[in-house]
Amino acid sequence: MPATPQGQFIDDIAGLRRVLQQTRSIAVVGLSANWNRPSYFAAKYMQTRGYRIIPVNPAYEEVLGEKCYPSLRAIPEPVDMVDVFRRPEEVPAIVDDAIAIGARTLWLQLGVIHPEAAAKAQAGGLDVVMDRCVKIEFARLFGGLNWVGVNTGVISAKRAGRSLPRPGA
Repeated sequence: MPATPQGQFIDDIAGLRRVLQQTRSIAVVGLSANWNRPSYFAAKYMQTRGYRIIPVNPAYEEVLGEKCYPSLRAIPEPVDMVDVFRRPEEVPAIVDDAIAIGARTLWLQLGVIHPEAAAKAQAGGLDVVMDRCVKIEFARLFGGLNWVGVNTGVISAKRAGRSLPRPGA
């Protein structure tokens, strides 16, 4: 059996651009069906930009109009990128699954930092992006950010589950 080529740690503009240009399918581990969760927001954005989103969450049967799988290994088609919205302590098992399914890239979202798991993913042939948001990086590199920040099309200062006092009340 030939040796697996070493993956790269991607932390530069050219590398991020290359990863995003070469990716067609993104398995989103921890994707929520709740529209105000970061995983939903980022996946929906990437879906509207033409990426095939493959939800991975045992709690759902469907998210964003796509069949949801209980694990990476249950996905019956090739996966280019594994985008992780889980706690850092869950990343090592996700890396094992990402290597097993032959994914090309492991993307650990903002705040998901696990250097040992990242090194294992690289040794298994995956390129690794860590502590970055795929939605923000796509918008930054390919348009979608403007001078006031992330262009979401939604302007709201209201927090979910909490009503704001009315002026003069």
